[in-house]
Amino acid sequence: MNIALIAHDNKKVDLVNFMIAYEPIFKNHSLFSTGTTGKRIMDETKLEIHRLMSGPLGGDQQIGSMVAENRIDLVIFFRDPLTAQPHEPDIIALLRLCDVYNIPLATNAATAELLVRALEKGDFAWREIVSSNHNK
Repeated sequence: MNIALIAHDNKKVDLVNFMIAYEPIFKNHSLFSTGTTGKRIMDETKLEIHRLMSGPLGGDQQIGSMVAENRIDLVIFFRDPLTAQPHEPDIIALLRLCDVYNIPLATNAATAELLVRALEKGDFAWREIVSSNHNK
C-alpha cells in the first residue's frame, strides 16, 4: 500500500516514535511524507520514504493531489489541534479529499494504531476493490 505520513511540528517526535514502534509493518509498504517529517523518520529508522515538499510549502497539497489521483491508500497525519497553522486551508483540503475518495485517515496515534493493526492483519482488502472500481 501507498501510505502518506504527515506531522505538525509539535507532533513530529510522536510520529517518529510511532514509526519506530511499527517499523516492521511499514517496511513492506511504499511511504510518502512531507519533507521535514520524512527526514526525521528516515534519520531514526531504516525506512525508505519518498519525501515531498514541506507541508507549508506545498507538501500537503502534493499529498492531496496523490489522493485525488488514487495513488495514496492510507494517510497518517499527526495534527496539533492546539496550535494555529498558517496553511490551515491546505490541511482542510487534504482532509476533505480523504473523505471524498474514502481514504482511511488517522489524525492521532490511537486511530493510527488501529489502522496499522488492520494493515498488519490484511484487513484492507476493500481498498483494492474500491481502487479497481474507481479506475474503470
